[in-house]
Amino acid sequence: MAHARNTELKELQEMDLRDLVEELATSKQAALNLRFQHATGQLSRSSELMAIKRRIARINTLIRAREIAAAESAGK
Repeated sequence: MAHARNTELKELQEMDLRDLVEELATSKQAALNLRFQHATGQLSRSSELMAIKRRIARINTLIRAREIAAAESAGK
């Protein structure tokens, strides 16, 4: 399981900023769908909801880190 998480993180780190923003939008839509399934009792594995939330947090972290790096390099 940790191996899958590491490969997912590496894949996200290799994406450019535009791809990360697109992936963020896709992940947020998936989270919305999972929340609806959870509310209606159709979600079979509630761990999926937690996993997508973590994925969104990872993507947001990578986007923010790139914004900070860009700001620092522009200031030099």
